Amino acid sequence: MSAPIVVGTDGSGVAERAVAWAAADAVRRHRPLHIVHAARIWPYQVRRFALPDESERVSHAGRAVLREAEEHVRTRWPGLRVTTALVVNTPPDALRDESEKALELVVGRRGHGGFAGLLLGSVSRRVAGHSAVPVVVVRGEAGPDHGEVAVGCDIEEEANDVLEYAFDAAAVRGARLRVVHAWQIAASLAESGYAVDEEQMNDERRAGIIAAYAPLRERHPLVEVVNDVLIGHPVSILCKVSRAADLLVVGASRHRSGVPGLGSVGHGVIHHAECPVAVIGRSR
Repeated sequence: MSAPIVVGTDGSGVAERAVAWAAADAVRRHRPLHIVHAARIWPYQVRRFALPDESERVSHAGRAVLREAEEHVRTRWPGLRVTTALVVNTPPDALRDESEKALELVVGRRGHGGFAGLLLGSVSRRVAGHSAVPVVVVRGEAGPDHGEVAVGCDIEEEANDVLEYAFDAAAVRGARLRVVHAWQIAASLAESGYAVDEEQMNDERRAGIIAAYAPLRERHPLVEVVNDVLIGHPVSILCKVSRAADLLVVGASRHRSGVPGLGSVGHGVIHHAECPVAVIGRSR
């Protein structure tokens, strides 16, 4: 069976939006959908040590959450293959385990518990940027269809995985792809009064971006590509671009130690973007 799209749910309205987004993407990509709910039993996380009544109560509630999500998906997308899993574990560990062999992992931006607030703390640090698969963070509000996928491209870092995901996402949607590169003039140069030829720098960076995605352009000849090379803070620019995008794709950062992580740009974009955000780990 082809690798599924995995989505986490806690039964909240925002989680329902995440499940719907994941289901629609599964249909577009001809993939099965796997819906996961993490049942947290405090202070116990190991099933054999859980209090019987508490374990049964949490399990019953979790099964109800999964059943409702599955019924909603099957009603709207009757031909989609759907499986579910109730996992007794912390949300980050449950998500990572269930998505180990997935195509991508989808979560809601906020919720009740379980998968609440991917961007708000520990779950963001432990999932986005650290997952072996792309992680898509879905906002609670469903916006209009813009027919555009945007991707932030950093030519100073390896961006093949990021661009490949973005091209593929645009292709399956029949959408335009906007490749965005934001750069800033070094503070030391500005303070010293050193003249920077912004037009020349823009041209050089645009050439670098076009060269970076040239092989993917050949593989996806039907995808219309627009290049934006802009001076400014990457988070501000990408969030502005997100207002007219259906999906914003960014790469996770890699620290000097070689350990991957969400990074300041990815973290800022997840906080403030106005469309779903896909974070692509650079260790794929």
